[in-house]
Amino acid sequence: MTQLVDDPVKASRGGWIFSQTNRDPLGSTDLRELYDKLSPGFTGRCTAPLLVDLKTRKIVSNESSDIVRMLNSVHMGKINSKERIELYPSELAKTIDETNAWVYELLNNGVYRCGFSTSQGAYDRASADVRQGLQKCEEILSKQPFLCGERFTESDLMLLPTVLRFDGAYSPLFKAGGVHVRLRDYPALFAWLQRCWDMDGVRDTIDLADATSSYYRQLFPLNAGGIIPTPITPEDIGLSS
Repeated sequence: MTQLVDDPVKASRGGWIFSQTNRDPLGSTDLRELYDKLSPGFTGRCTAPLLVDLKTRKIVSNESSDIVRMLNSVHMGKINSKERIELYPSELAKTIDETNAWVYELLNNGVYRCGFSTSQGAYDRASADVRQGLQKCEEILSKQPFLCGERFTESDLMLLPTVLRFDGAYSPLFKAGGVHVRLRDYPALFAWLQRCWDMDGVRDTIDLADATSSYYRQLFPLNAGGIIPTPITPEDIGLSS
């Protein structure tokens, strides 16, 4: 697994680059170069994450939900039962699929619909969706520890990045749900976030300051002055270590 760096200044044709300490196994300097190598003539957006078959030198998928499910399948076949976290258990498949649908529409995509609305009506509808999504999470998580019951599943993983970035970027910059809305307005949702944060390995994979400040660096139409606010920290959100 190779971690990309979000750096629009250094990247030749896009924001994602490979750092000197975490090089691309195929020798690319940025994500566009990797796409050019693996899919010559591709003219679409070069997005991450990207799952690549190094043996065949072909792109497997750049759809995060598909990649999560593929990696979960491989992961489940290689570790013993005591260490497993099954993200998509068969007995919860229907519930997970239904939950994923509204999490994406109301929150994952809802925050972006707020930020990139080009009319007041479009923004109002998107902002209402975000508030509906947050309230729905609050109601569910006031009755159970995770979105689909007693265990962490794919749905929780799908929600986690949006919630983590909410106070630092989506609320103040995208005006998602209204600039006054904060995670602490939803105590059950915040308690869920703390539970996720306390899981082994979770905080080690997240650079919250970079994940939020990159929006201010890159989205000129939304931040024309280019001022990057003091990066938010887990402690600013209220997460305890």
